Amino acid sequence: MLEAFGGMLIGVCLGLLGSGGSILTVPLLIYLLGHEPKPAIAESLAIVGGIAFIAAIGPTLRRRVDWASVLFFGIPALAGTVGGVWVSQFMSGAWQLAIFAVVMMLAAVFMFRGGGERATEGLPPRTRRDLALAVAEGVGVGVLTGIVGVGGGFLIVPALVLLARLPMRIAVGTSLVIIALKSVVGFLKNWDQLAGSGFEISWTTIALFIAFGGLGALVGGRLGGRIPQQRLRRIFAGFLVVMAVAILVVGGRG
Repeated sequence: MLEAFGGMLIGVCLGLLGSGGSILTVPLLIYLLGHEPKPAIAESLAIVGGIAFIAAIGPTLRRRVDWASVLFFGIPALAGTVGGVWVSQFMSGAWQLAIFAVVMMLAAVFMFRGGGERATEGLPPRTRRDLALAVAEGVGVGVLTGIVGVGGGFLIVPALVLLARLPMRIAVGTSLVIIALKSVVGFLKNWDQLAGSGFEISWTTIALFIAFGGLGALVGGRLGGRIPQQRLRRIFAGFLVVMAVAILVVGGRG
C-alpha cells in the first residue's frame, strides 16, 4: 500500500530530523498517487501537520522543546509565510525551484561547518537581542517557506541550531511544534481556497498517511535519541544536499 510506505517514510524523517515531511509528501501524492497539484499541496499540509503533532509528543514529554523559540520564532514565521505566499504569485515555478535548491544547499553547508555540539542538553541563556533576532529570523524563514511552498523544517532546524544556538535534539523537537502550527494554518487557508475551485481533498489519503506516519515518527524519534548530535547534524546536512540535487535534476527535466 503506497499510503503506508509514504506515511512511514515521512514519519521517520520528521521524527529523526524534524524536517523533510512536505519535501517528500507532495511528490508522493502527485507522482505516485496521481493527485492534482493544488489538492496535493493542501493534503500535504494536513498530513505533515498531523504527523508533526504526533512526533512532537515525545520531545515535549522529554522537555526537548524550547517554547521561547516557538513563540518568538514560530509566530513571526506564520506571518512571514503569508507574505511569502503573496510574493510567490509574482515568481515563475522555475525560479521558486532554484531558490528552494540554493537555500537547501546553503543550509547544508552551514550545518556541515557548524561547531561541535554542547555536552549539555540544556538551553542557552537568552538576551533581549537574541529574542529580537529570533523574531527577525522567524519572519525571514517564513517568507522563504512561503515562496518555496513547503513546511520549512529544512530551514527551521538549521536556523534554530546555528542562529538560536539550540542543541540539535531540542531544535528537532521545537521544529516539530512549529511545523504543526504552520501546517494547520496553511491547510485551513488552502482548504478555503479550494472550496470554490472544483478540487476535492482525499480525507482517506490524509487519514492513512497520518496513521502510518505517526508510527514512523515514533521510530524516527527513537532512532534520533540514540545517534550522537554531531552525527545527526551531518545526516541532516546530507539529506538536504540529496534533496537539493534531486530538485535541480527534476526541475531541469521539466
